[in-house]
Amino acid sequence: MPASKIAIVTGGSRGLGRNTVLRLAERGIDTVFTYHVNRAAADEVLAKARATGSRSAALKLDTGDASAFDAFVTTLRDTLREWGADRFDYLVNNAGNSHHNRIENTTEAELDALYNIPFKGVFFLTQKLLPLIRDGGGIVNVSSGLTRIIVPESGPYGSMKAAVETLTRYLAKELGPRRIAVNVVAPGAVETDFSGGIVRDNPEMNRRIGEMTALGRPGVPDDIGPMIASLLSEDNRWINAQRIEVSGGLAI
Repeated sequence: MPASKIAIVTGGSRGLGRNTVLRLAERGIDTVFTYHVNRAAADEVLAKARATGSRSAALKLDTGDASAFDAFVTTLRDTLREWGADRFDYLVNNAGNSHHNRIENTTEAELDALYNIPFKGVFFLTQKLLPLIRDGGGIVNVSSGLTRIIVPESGPYGSMKAAVETLTRYLAKELGPRRIAVNVVAPGAVETDFSGGIVRDNPEMNRRIGEMTALGRPGVPDDIGPMIASLLSEDNRWINAQRIEVSGGLAI
């Protein structure tokens, strides 16, 4: 019997990451996901993922602290060894933070916080994990519709996500000889607790986004997780270096 595929998902205890972990588990893919502080939420995801029959593990990691990545890789190696593996197949760089302010008012500290998680964290964690990804595997970096749609006070955040999209294309080129496909999934406005739950919990914002969206509503996590899981499947093995927006037709 062939060994199960294994995926690493950052920020897997909530929101889009949580949904991605569960959709991967439903497809028979074992998952190792990271969480930042909320162990109870991570345990809830673990229980649901394992209920599918797939293996799952939760590892604590601050993706904004690159100095923690070596220790994380060591712990990950131990987890893989417990599963009888020394490599994994898929990486989903999902963990993120947000910041909404005009460029003229954004402080150096605020920009550094955005840089450390959405870009620097993705760059160096991917770098550290490249030796562990099996040839023929895949990487999905989560970006944002805000790299295409210009929204007031979203310049700093959108700029960092644009950097991730450029990084994705370079990774796709460099990892081509290893047959590792690297793509971007760019969600539109989604009902989660991200950005303080502004889409989920603000009725006026929710209504306005629905009016701006061709399919008539904001997204939900279950619109995004299945796309990521599908993109990592053999059905989509020839998709590489692409930005796939999953927004229901927002602002078209």
